[in-house]
Amino acid sequence: MDAVIAAASRAAVGLTHAALGARLSILIFHRVRAQPDPLFPNEPDARRFERLMRLVGKSFTVLPLGTAVSQIAAGDLPPRSLVITFDDGYRDNAEIALPILARHGLVASFFVTTGFLDGGRMWNDSLIESVRTSPLNELDLGFLGLGRRPLTSLPDRRAAIDTLLARIKYLGPEERNAAVSRVQELCRVRELPGCLMMAAEQVRVLHRAGMEIGAHTVSHPILTALGPHEAEREIAAGRRRLEEIIDAPVDLFAYPNGRPFRDFDQTHVDIVRRLGFRGAVSTAQGVARPGDDVFQLPRFTPWGDPLWKWATQLTLSQTRTRYATTVAS
Repeated sequence: MDAVIAAASRAAVGLTHAALGARLSILIFHRVRAQPDPLFPNEPDARRFERLMRLVGKSFTVLPLGTAVSQIAAGDLPPRSLVITFDDGYRDNAEIALPILARHGLVASFFVTTGFLDGGRMWNDSLIESVRTSPLNELDLGFLGLGRRPLTSLPDRRAAIDTLLARIKYLGPEERNAAVSRVQELCRVRELPGCLMMAAEQVRVLHRAGMEIGAHTVSHPILTALGPHEAEREIAAGRRRLEEIIDAPVDLFAYPNGRPFRDFDQTHVDIVRRLGFRGAVSTAQGVARPGDDVFQLPRFTPWGDPLWKWATQLTLSQTRTRYATTVAS
């Protein structure tokens, strides 16, 4: 059945591109877990990721992002072009995703936040794991104006996590970290996992395996919450550290969180261009065409099951060529 879905997807995307012109799909992933996570059922596990990679490998021309950027700029993007990207630098990218990509002969681009390598942990994961493992049946979040939240079921915990992420995400870095620490204290969780993110050596392994390494800042800030000079330091220092790790140039960038205007704006696009990057990706949903701004490329990944639905959503996305950018299109 998977082979039939892949063949149908290839034909449908080919017809779309023949009628409307070549376009580029960029998929975005964060984690590939060894087993399904009941708290986040839409995140791919190894088995599902294998099926997705088999599908895109048979349906699309999978390119490194750097190659796609050059082809968009030159106006010679091949039909059915697709790029696979990962954000943040999770350990499972190297341990689980890489072997699957290698089995299918696929290349991907990994955007790594350097401040959490070698035992660090992103603030959102501290919050998620605090709520996941809390022994409580209720959480008092009055200090954030969120009242009391039940934790008696997985849906309750997921709802609390989603509410907390939305409330805390746009705080300043110091205020955000303080809020996360307070949530952990309220959850009565003493220890959190320290092995979620890659070690520097695993970044080297990805690079040596032919994967593309891109910059994603040092601490994953919301760039619009920073001054221009601080934002530039985050972007430049993250790239510099990655270049030290892989001993090679790093010239692609992913905006943290990635929503145009809300998370980055034209100031940051100009910084990325001035620093000498070749291209950058956002999380605006859509597909790119020759002539689009290579410093604000969109990304879209369907969610959920079954596989035919995922493939259909990806095919339908080929018509979404108007997407948000920080300047009028």
